[in-house]
Amino acid sequence: MAVQVSRLVMKSSRSICVPRFLAFRNMSVVSAKTLLYKEYGEPAKVLEFSTDQVIKPEGNQVLVKWLLSPVNPADINTIQGKYPSKPPLPAVPGNEGVGEVIEVGSSVQNLKIGDRVVPNVNHLGTWRTQGSYNSEDLMKIPKEIGTVEASMLNVNPCTAFRMLKDFVSLKPGDTVIQNGGNSAVGQLVIQLCKVWNHTNISVVRDRPQISELKSQLKKLGATEVLTEEELRKTDLFKSKKLPQPKLALNCVGGQNALEVLRQLGSGGVMVTYGGMAREPVTVPTSALIFKDLSVRGFWMTAWSKKNHNAKERTEMFEELAKLFQEKKLHAPPYKIVPFSEYQEVIVNALRIDGKQGVKYILDMEKN
Repeated sequence: MAVQVSRLVMKSSRSICVPRFLAFRNMSVVSAKTLLYKEYGEPAKVLEFSTDQVIKPEGNQVLVKWLLSPVNPADINTIQGKYPSKPPLPAVPGNEGVGEVIEVGSSVQNLKIGDRVVPNVNHLGTWRTQGSYNSEDLMKIPKEIGTVEASMLNVNPCTAFRMLKDFVSLKPGDTVIQNGGNSAVGQLVIQLCKVWNHTNISVVRDRPQISELKSQLKKLGATEVLTEEELRKTDLFKSKKLPQPKLALNCVGGQNALEVLRQLGSGGVMVTYGGMAREPVTVPTSALIFKDLSVRGFWMTAWSKKNHNAKERTEMFEELAKLFQEKKLHAPPYKIVPFSEYQEVIVNALRIDGKQGVKYILDMEKN
């Protein structure tokens, strides 16, 4: 019977689930509430709540109770079928989250009941109350990290960290310029620049409360905060008040990215990791020939796959965890929404006007 059952077990993302008709046939299972999509499309149409029967852990598996699961634009794009990395269908969304181990299989060595964990692979499927996973697909984190900060650990902090480390050898006092300074990644870039003593120039879109936003970003550690119009007119670098940037980070594209690129010093590098304006990045020929500028791209998913077992990945998480514990890094503004009210989240997650500045998080315990 055991062999027959194992053949009928299906996977929803990476969590091990059981078809309902097998739920009570000599199997040790628990019930979990899950968001599931069986086809790609607009989340409001294709996502559905379901109650799944999850196999209790055996061997190298652990049972995890998810506490908080952030919602990223990439999650929405994945459900739509627009993201380059796609899980097999049917799938449970969610690449980020923090959970608690509530049961372990007999062969598990690296985790125990009560440990806090975050995903260690892509498409783990965290938009569910509980799931059973292979232990190597999870990473233990210190309990001292705040629950909100822990839930966000995998994507935005790592993106900010890698872009500041991997493209230019920055020294204390060097200048980093970025657009989207009020975005989740942008705010973490600001904080890391402060920690590592880099000058940070953050560009944001104009708005009625611009003075308030500038003040908030400067409190985080930004050296200067400029609107797009102010960037076009600035003499910060020509007057040598500040050294010309060596690194530019672009998540907007279009004319905004071009204006940021123009501020780079000779030999500088611009890294594009997003395109909120949905307009192409234009690079003047003169910038390549006479200033020897480099234009690069960065995708955290690809970096994680390539460096899954690399020492520098472990060291990055250890350093980020320490910075969060020491309160040198803080989570960007966020709103926690009950899991049962997920539709509010998916409606707002892709509202891109450069002014949102709020990260939505699903509270998996309020379902």
